[in-house]
Amino acid sequence: MTQGSSTRFEKTAELPADSPTLIEGLPGLGLVASIAVDQITEQLELEQHGTIISDDFPPVAAFEEGRVRDVVRVYAGGDPDVMTLQSDVPIPPSAVESLSECVLGDIAEEFDQAIFLAGAPAESEEQIGDIVGVATTDRLESELTDAGITLADGSGVIGGVTGALLSDCYQADVPAAVLIVHSNPYIPDPSAARAVIEEALEPLVDFDIDTRELLEQAEKIQRQKQQVAEQLQQYQQQEEQPARTMGMYQ
Repeated sequence: MTQGSSTRFEKTAELPADSPTLIEGLPGLGLVASIAVDQITEQLELEQHGTIISDDFPPVAAFEEGRVRDVVRVYAGGDPDVMTLQSDVPIPPSAVESLSECVLGDIAEEFDQAIFLAGAPAESEEQIGDIVGVATTDRLESELTDAGITLADGSGVIGGVTGALLSDCYQADVPAAVLIVHSNPYIPDPSAARAVIEEALEPLVDFDIDTRELLEQAEKIQRQKQQVAEQLQQYQQQEEQPARTMGMYQ
């Protein structure tokens, strides 16, 4: 527990990995991080390593399959050496600083490097899934480049919990990178989550994740969007017809 903070990490099992890579999957734009890391945690059969508890988190109870579970959880596994950070609720602004301090103060000694995921609003359908990277060290910058990931050009600012985590890693000399994924800003985007797994996380972390389920989810959402668009078009046509008819007699 970080001194003077109400946020603390409670270990529930021994770490089954040797200097793992931490992959952050906290809810954000398009839920890209959450969707991607949920898939990774499930397919690699990672075990819960601990939980982060804070008075600053929303007073909610999370559950799965009829059982209450911790809201913010840390999972880990040794084949490959991976650790994930997940939450069932968005981290409120009041908890961002203390959560980041907890990760750096209580968990960072257990992982070798960290990869954070951030969503950016796509300006078109074609831009969904485009990825750029930002690194805190020369080594990770080279790894991003070797993996075919374009480095973010120009200057910018990364906000929210991802920005706090990346900044604290930089200040503490903990190797870290953020993958900025363009995604749909209005609905959950499994297509962008699939892209970041296949095009960035797999070459960086050296694992193989089956993303067919995410493809099916993306296709289902696309069909639903098409149905809504067709229904809207039919409604607009019905609204316009009486207006055109009335216009003939004016």
